[in-house]
Amino acid sequence: MANKEALRELQGRLAERLHEVKTQERVQSWLAVEAGGCGFLFPLSEAGEIFQCGALVRVPHASPWFLGVANLRGVLAGVIDLGRYLGLRGGASGDAAEATEQDRVIAFNPSLDVNAALRVDHLAGLRNASQLSLMPDDGVARPGFVGARYRDAAGRIWVELRLALLARDERFLRIVGAL
Repeated sequence: MANKEALRELQGRLAERLHEVKTQERVQSWLAVEAGGCGFLFPLSEAGEIFQCGALVRVPHASPWFLGVANLRGVLAGVIDLGRYLGLRGGASGDAAEATEQDRVIAFNPSLDVNAALRVDHLAGLRNASQLSLMPDDGVARPGFVGARYRDAAGRIWVELRLALLARDERFLRIVGAL
């Protein structure tokens, strides 16, 4: 019960913050999450509703990172384990032993027109450009959906993931695993 109340409070704060962001000067803002031990930033304009991890219907022959299909407020969405998709952790598809109370599912914004959601290990709140320092390009090749890298005041590195570009990534769209 306390978890549901905490989630409602967080969603309320996020809704307030989203409203503030829409009425304020355009400042780059993100939803900060953790997956596979790394910090990621989802642009607020591309992130959708946040859900607790619930029941998933597994999909036969899917890649290990494709956890299954969930009913998210009446919308069927494919749920992808972000840590596995990015190669930050292994494990069998739908391994329930890995799920924790902190795990959340972040739906893609409906404006992206993709019925998908990302399972993450932990929500880390909201961030904006004034809280982060842009790190110089290190020359490492990354997929097109990976944006800039930032460092916060505590020295933690955060990597921007552009969900709109991720939703069009060829590998992301091919959920069938090796047969």
